[in-house]
Amino acid sequence: MNSALTILLADDHKIFAEGLAAVLRIKFPQAVFEIVHSGEDAWVKIEASQHFQLVITDISMPGISGLELATRIKQQYPAIKVLILSMHNDRQMVAAALATEAEGFVLKTSTAQEIANAINDLLNDSTHYSRDVLQIMLSKAKDEKQSIQQNPLTDRELEILKLILEENSNEQVAEKLFISKRTVETHRMHIMEKTGCKNLIALYKFASRNGLLSQ
Repeated sequence: MNSALTILLADDHKIFAEGLAAVLRIKFPQAVFEIVHSGEDAWVKIEASQHFQLVITDISMPGISGLELATRIKQQYPAIKVLILSMHNDRQMVAAALATEAEGFVLKTSTAQEIANAINDLLNDSTHYSRDVLQIMLSKAKDEKQSIQQNPLTDRELEILKLILEENSNEQVAEKLFISKRTVETHRMHIMEKTGCKNLIALYKFASRNGLLSQ
């Protein structure tokens, strides 16, 4: 670390921002911390100086959100590291944060030491996600893997399944797909075997459970 290290902290909760900056100044005595309380002010400072090595941002801020701020930074100033610091830990928010390509995501419930560790990791060209965030990411990946495993159907079988769920007869399915009725019957038998379903209701539940109805 060198004396030129500058860190921008963006959080609309003034007491939290000032308290965090006070703690981090102790852990990084050679760093210069600047504090802003909105995404707009953060962006103005970044565009005016472009000298920040790291931006720490909350997600929920008036005007430009932390997610939009992170996205802008990574698109226009990719050399600037971004650490998202937020109370939000639901899957949707975590996924949105990762989509910004921010190098780190730490929850506000984390200790000051973990935030300091995250800062060090990012400044050393690494990434840092808090344990809770990693668990959410792993859980999401596991569910997606299970969903894929629970959907053993081919593209043609999926096509036929959707037509069956629309209550088309075998003859109607054959006409719409320009295949023979016998071929439809064979595909239908394979669909029932692969899914373990015995009737239309069971097929509908299978499709709903695996997110096939919206595809």
